[in-house]
Amino acid sequence: MAIASFKRLIILLIAACMCQLSHSAEDEQNSTIIGPSNADLQEGANQLLAGNAKEGVRLTLLGLNLTANRSDKVTALSNLCAGYILLEQFETALEYCNRAIDVNDRHWRAYNNRALAYLKLKRFEEAKRDVIKGQEINERSRTLKTVRGMVLDETDPVAEHIVIDERRRTAPANEGD
Repeated sequence: MAIASFKRLIILLIAACMCQLSHSAEDEQNSTIIGPSNADLQEGANQLLAGNAKEGVRLTLLGLNLTANRSDKVTALSNLCAGYILLEQFETALEYCNRAIDVNDRHWRAYNNRALAYLKLKRFEEAKRDVIKGQEINERSRTLKTVRGMVLDETDPVAEHIVIDERRRTAPANEGD
């Protein structure tokens, strides 16, 4: 998979997590909330979406220190995992994915992100396990299906069996007369 496609996939995951940030505080409190509950987390997610991984990670780390609820925390950790994947710091990404899963072992995006980090580290069996676990949680996820395809491309690539015969066939002289 091309680097640009890989980065687009990570950005889609962050976009999905961003939606959770804007609603999670309202879910946990009975008060009126105007704007995001954690501006650093929201802006960090925006920066990651824009492809500014370094700034996105910086802001998300700041926001993580101010998280007030479990949902924001797991979303921030999952976004940090994705951000470090964008920065190609795969071992660090794994640390944040593991922390997200420790907070909520039903967060399919963390399994998806961790599978991507494992894939980049060529730890294919672990990537497969995380894709399976993620699909058990959310069987309809397109991103998990995409990552599953990426893992299969690495572990069981489809061999090309198409042969193009470019030889010219010449018709006999009296054919077509």
